[in-house]
Amino acid sequence: MKEEAAKELLYKMADDQLILGHRNSEWTGFGPLLEEDIAFSSMAQDKLGHSLALYQLLNQMGEAPPDTVAFMRDASKFHNSIFTELPNGEYDFSLVRHFLFDAAEIIRFEMLRESSLVPLAELAVKITGELRYHNLHAKTWMRQLGSATEESILRLQQSLTFSLPYALGIFEISPFEEVLISENIFAGEQALKARWMEAIEETLKPTELRLPSFGNLNPIYGGRVGKHSEHLQPLLDEMSEVFKIDPTAEW
Repeated sequence: MKEEAAKELLYKMADDQLILGHRNSEWTGFGPLLEEDIAFSSMAQDKLGHSLALYQLLNQMGEAPPDTVAFMRDASKFHNSIFTELPNGEYDFSLVRHFLFDAAEIIRFEMLRESSLVPLAELAVKITGELRYHNLHAKTWMRQLGSATEESILRLQQSLTFSLPYALGIFEISPFEEVLISENIFAGEQALKARWMEAIEETLKPTELRLPSFGNLNPIYGGRVGKHSEHLQPLLDEMSEVFKIDPTAEW
């Protein structure tokens, strides 16, 4: 049960990183500013690297090799939150998703530095540094644009209101939650969510952006158990197109 719980945790973390990394990569060449084009491309590479490292841990635990896991599963086998698979839309939505997701990820990996699963704890220490940059980047732009023009504030507010139910889906409770907590593998999604709510509220205080009452929101769950939007399978088909031509090739 302990190993099964650890695998479920690793899969959802790795799948989040893989899918959002691919979405972020779609901004390459299309960023509103050159520096943002470069920033999103760089963060996409980081996320793909994080997903690879997590898939490698799963491989050490008996799961299939990283490339097979990443490119040979259909949507129903993925554990990423639905939030990560949504199309990029306009820059305001991608920025808000970046802010809400990476605020959760930096806290998750900081918590995992204390994990009883030693390889995961060691990996968390390595990854946290890159996530601090991601988090700082998102917070900086949210504060700047959330206090700038009437249009920037309105667009970010609309994207924030739209995104929050999906963002709450990040914290969908694992069927192994009690095991993860009792075995000191991970302190749990509820503990993570509480810290995340405090973090995003603190970031947005100096801005004109307002958070709705979390108690009035209906979280959009399903991704953690393979129930996804219509957007994921086409994304997976695109990601795996080259690999499926010859899965045995050495790239």
